[in-house]
Amino acid sequence: MTAPTQNRKLLAWVDDVTRLCTPDHVYWCDGSTAEYARFMDQMVASGMATKLSKRPNSYHFRSHASDVARVEDRTYIASRTKDEAGPTNNWVAPEDLKQTMRGLYAGCMQGRTLYVIPFSMGVIGSPIAKIGVQITDSPYVVVNQHIMTRVGTRVLQALGQDGAFIPCLHSVGAPLKPGEQDVAWPCAPIEKKYIAHFPDESLIWSYGSGYGGNALLGKKCLALRIASVIARREGWMAEHMLILRLTSPAGKRYHIAAAFPSACGKTNLAMLRPTIPGWTCECVGDDIAWMKIGPDGRLRAINPEAGFFGVAPGTSYKSNPMAMDTIRENSIFTNCVVTGQGDIWWEDMGVPCEGGTDWKGNPWTPGKGEKGAHPNARFTAPARQCPVICPDWEDPAGVPIDIFIFGGRRTQVMPLVHEALDWDHGVFMGATAASEPTAAALDVKAKLRRDPMAMLPFCGYNVADYWQHWFDMGDKLGAKAPKIFYVNWFRKSPDGKWLWPGFGENGRVLKWMCERTDGKVQGQTTPIGRMPADGEFDLTGLPMSKAEWDELMRVDLGAFKAELTDLDDYMAQFGSRLPARMRAQVASYKQRLGD
Repeated sequence: MTAPTQNRKLLAWVDDVTRLCTPDHVYWCDGSTAEYARFMDQMVASGMATKLSKRPNSYHFRSHASDVARVEDRTYIASRTKDEAGPTNNWVAPEDLKQTMRGLYAGCMQGRTLYVIPFSMGVIGSPIAKIGVQITDSPYVVVNQHIMTRVGTRVLQALGQDGAFIPCLHSVGAPLKPGEQDVAWPCAPIEKKYIAHFPDESLIWSYGSGYGGNALLGKKCLALRIASVIARREGWMAEHMLILRLTSPAGKRYHIAAAFPSACGKTNLAMLRPTIPGWTCECVGDDIAWMKIGPDGRLRAINPEAGFFGVAPGTSYKSNPMAMDTIRENSIFTNCVVTGQGDIWWEDMGVPCEGGTDWKGNPWTPGKGEKGAHPNARFTAPARQCPVICPDWEDPAGVPIDIFIFGGRRTQVMPLVHEALDWDHGVFMGATAASEPTAAALDVKAKLRRDPMAMLPFCGYNVADYWQHWFDMGDKLGAKAPKIFYVNWFRKSPDGKWLWPGFGENGRVLKWMCERTDGKVQGQTTPIGRMPADGEFDLTGLPMSKAEWDELMRVDLGAFKAELTDLDDYMAQFGSRLPARMRAQVASYKQRLGD
């Protein structure tokens, strides 16, 4: 196949990889609907995919049992020094890692086709967008990239002869000898899986896995781990954040970016349906935000992705009706139940299932033995299909961010909402965001699972330097910096009952944030931050007693003090690299607690 580009660097790179990996064929993806349909037909014919008769243009895949999620212990940040990677990342010296992986790549695409996928993260031509090119031997990756990014000929046109791109090399690591029969889901053993990032070269190498963020290299690998490094270098932000637009009854728009660890309701908030009359929500993005300071001095954000790659189990018309409507058609499902009626199903979907075939390919009946869908089963769907997608979600200039939100999953201690006292305090709040390690771990002596800005698995460099970058961005933004809040939807009463109903009622929390942003309410200052004063928070129509509200918002200074040893241990791991401003925030926090 003749290469549809004259970009010299790209042509040379594809030629080098072809010689190393020795595929039988080379194919340049054009991003067309005909290409997508052709690949799907081929995978159905080979037994890799199942066409779902109940969902138009939708397909199901089953992965190998060893290849079902991101593999954090096989994910590496190969910066020049271990200290640059920091204590939260797996580090291997770049040349050592390259030597190991070159040995694995040698001949790894024998019997397969090498696909070249030119893709744009963000609308092509946006000043915030970046171009990547992924080489892969997986047609599953190709069709998912079609949905998750902007793929094909238009990207090559934008790249031109001398344009820069981020090279992303991927192989499932399963070469085929002549005459050897392929398997439905080729991959390498776990000990040969590598997801490697070379931040000094803006380079990504992945080997051995065909699943999710291990293989769709535009997602966590480029959009966060490599982009976070580029963003620091160039003076912008690449964050693990949803973006939403909230509109008041008066028609005023507020744009909110929020960072939550897994299992904290991130996608549900991105597609919120507020219960309070007159307030509406539109989704700009559900996972990643790239933000640059615009000509007006405000922070402007784009969703660099074109689709949703969501966790299926637990998604239902109760928890997220907008997501359910999004995946009615033109979607890819992985590791779900395929019903006897030709549809998909998963646990907590909220609809009955008489049985079918489970994610392992075995006959399955609900209520008898193991769950039918894998806990990390996924859907891939075009963002444009979301019923509440924001009309400006593809605005090349991005949307202006008014509010940042951080959060974690805490059944005790942390109240429903509080506001940072200033930007530096907000950075401290995001840096110390934490969840309880298990639902039963209620002892204050138990270690909290800290997830700074929900970036723990995704920051491509030393987290201490990342925090300094946040401080630096605050200095640049000055008075135009977004306000910062912290939320906890998961507080329980002493007898173990949820205190906050969540879901659409979370719009009440966002309303108070907007009113604080406008100065319509003043809040009250507490040792942990600013909280709603009496009568400020809209509880109209909510069946909640004063005692329940007081418990939900209670600040137990003793409980916060009990976590200071854990906080000190957490900060100590960063040593001399910990920013002086973070040390000052820790000291101020202790002083406010009366420690």
